[in-house]
Amino acid sequence: MKSLTVFTPTYNRAFCLGNCYNSLVKQTNKDFKWLIIDDGSQDDTKALVNSWILENKIEIQYHYQKNQGMHSGHNTAYDIIDTELNVCIDSDDYMPEDAVEKILDIWNNEPDKTNIAGIIGLDAFKDGKILGVIPDNLKYSTLAELELDYKIKGDKKLVLRTDIVKQYPLYPITKVERLVPLGTLYLMIGQKHKFICSNEVFCVIEYLEDGSSKNILKQYKKSPNGFRYSRILEMKYSKSFTYTFTRAIHYISSCLFTKKWFFANENPKKFITLLALPFGILLHFYILYRIRK
Repeated sequence: MKSLTVFTPTYNRAFCLGNCYNSLVKQTNKDFKWLIIDDGSQDDTKALVNSWILENKIEIQYHYQKNQGMHSGHNTAYDIIDTELNVCIDSDDYMPEDAVEKILDIWNNEPDKTNIAGIIGLDAFKDGKILGVIPDNLKYSTLAELELDYKIKGDKKLVLRTDIVKQYPLYPITKVERLVPLGTLYLMIGQKHKFICSNEVFCVIEYLEDGSSKNILKQYKKSPNGFRYSRILEMKYSKSFTYTFTRAIHYISSCLFTKKWFFANENPKKFITLLALPFGILLHFYILYRIRK
């Protein structure tokens, strides 16, 4: 059995998926399999993947499902994956040629993995720009600690221990929404586990014009239940009044989009939500204004 699963949720990305494939073919360590979760693509994705399977250059597993959104692709991947480690590489991203080798070296050289949920590595743009370097003396952390305690911004690439991921609930699925913030899983894992910190680049990223990162304000309106779920968890686990307050502001906006009561039972910080109410309403109207421009 391979040690690592690289999984890629994809939807109508045949035009760019080849960059990811080519980077995996060039990996200096082949102790991995590539799992492609096709979330209902209507382009040539299936035929393209089948041609790569016939090339037999790397181990590829292809799974097709009806379109339910990126988070559903993660749910399916976590159900299928049977390797010790897994990492998600989006369909418009790719891995440096030595990324798998570095991931496995870091993991295999860790003496005590008892409370370790995986590795936090770096993303980089094609021009080599790094998104938020981790302090060299910081060996273990969580994503929340990096952002809130160490003020380190920018996306990070998480390599996860599969047995730990399977202990946590799947992302919620709704009939009409296509997005739940993926960080909700990492936030829950971080309450009990740490990650090994690394300044090695595991992924080269590109934000496409139709990607969720480029259209976040529109996503707030399109997937309010997913963001409401995220804000509830963020408030629940927050240790900072300021951060809780900002999450409450976003929670209020999500409630307005979903037409749900601000002070429902699942709201863990009702008093702070009350204080944030006017700001949440202002944010809601700001989002509506911006997405209409």
